[in-house]
Amino acid sequence: MRDAPTTPSNFADRSLAELASTLAGVTLLFRRHNLNFCHHGSVSLAEAAAAQGIDLTGLEQELQLMATPAAPPALPEDTAALIALIETRYHAVHRRELQELITLARRVETVHAAHPEMPRGAAELLRGMAGELEVHMKKEELILFPRMRRGGDPMLAQPIAALMVDHDGHRSQLQELARALRNFIAPNDACPGWRALCLGARKLTEDLVQHIRIENDVLFPRFTV
Repeated sequence: MRDAPTTPSNFADRSLAELASTLAGVTLLFRRHNLNFCHHGSVSLAEAAAAQGIDLTGLEQELQLMATPAAPPALPEDTAALIALIETRYHAVHRRELQELITLARRVETVHAAHPEMPRGAAELLRGMAGELEVHMKKEELILFPRMRRGGDPMLAQPIAALMVDHDGHRSQLQELARALRNFIAPNDACPGWRALCLGARKLTEDLVQHIRIENDVLFPRFTV
């Protein structure tokens, strides 16, 4: 489950470390604004924004979007619109968030190499997932989806079956990731980056499971039944 929504009024006074540890995806926002949530994690958002000359109101607005639980997307009846939703809500988000998770995992494995609960192998697992998922998404974007948009193609059953096999592989990788990260629960002494890694990996899992379900149960049957 994602954390409960945070009200805009208390963002400014919260530390970078606390925000990074409680809001999935916020580390990517902090990196974009050059806000160091590890070395300067005790600094409040307001102080950090002032030091960097960043508009605090804009930051708070972006954080509010992250803090508001996203409802499952409404699935369009129109196939082209459904494909566009998959590409924007899932493909683009997976690409962006996986790269940040790889960065976080590499740092955690390096900085906390001696920790008994260090998620050994998580960075390599995420890197492999990113590579395989990229190939899978490209096959959809460049081959399958254009044919679906044209409609009436009687030869889609075989490529769809192959992509569903890919989906089974993605599910297995998510199970490996959950094991590596101890079901996405960081130890009590974990740093903000480690907590952010667990939060982000949990969100990736929820998103990818939802993504697979939409394709397997909604989009693909339109072309195989």
